[in-house]
Amino acid sequence: MKKCLAGIIALLLVLSLLAGCGKTSYEPAAIDETVDKCPVCNMAVADDQFAVEIILKNKKALKFDDLGDLHVWRAENGTKEIGEQFVRDYNTKEWVKLSDATYVYDKSIRTPMAFNVISFKEKSDADAFVSKEGKGRIMTAKELESHAWASNEDMMKAMMEEHAGEMKDRMGMEEGGMKNNSDSK
Repeated sequence: MKKCLAGIIALLLVLSLLAGCGKTSYEPAAIDETVDKCPVCNMAVADDQFAVEIILKNKKALKFDDLGDLHVWRAENGTKEIGEQFVRDYNTKEWVKLSDATYVYDKSIRTPMAFNVISFKEKSDADAFVSKEGKGRIMTAKELESHAWASNEDMMKAMMEEHAGEMKDRMGMEEGGMKNNSDSK
């Protein structure tokens, strides 16, 4: 009887240990646009279809404003401490595991850091995007590993010039608004 009870206890102990050996799950963290900054380019991370994340094994979330910056970080830091990686579906902004998504690359696709790659949860949505736009190359997560991650310098320059022009226009409007206010007194 004692042997049987000891056997049952040992079996229960083994089963409880095995239950605790399950795979660790990682979930994407919410984006806080007021504080989240990309660790590569130090730009604010917008809560949009371009946001991507690495969740480290210690559960720390690294948030990036462009899929290219995530790959730059991985090239510099390795993948040993990565628990999971997430991208956003271009159409719905739904989080998707990087390994499960389908990607479209074209030099003309505008992304925050001009790496020109967007992600889709469903391959059919990627196909529809390419068909509608008449351009783009569909890629798998595996193909991203050998992709040449280089920022489109011409696009980046054009975006910076646009941003500078917008800032100048805003400053002019504010100055004009102040002049108008002082003129009315």
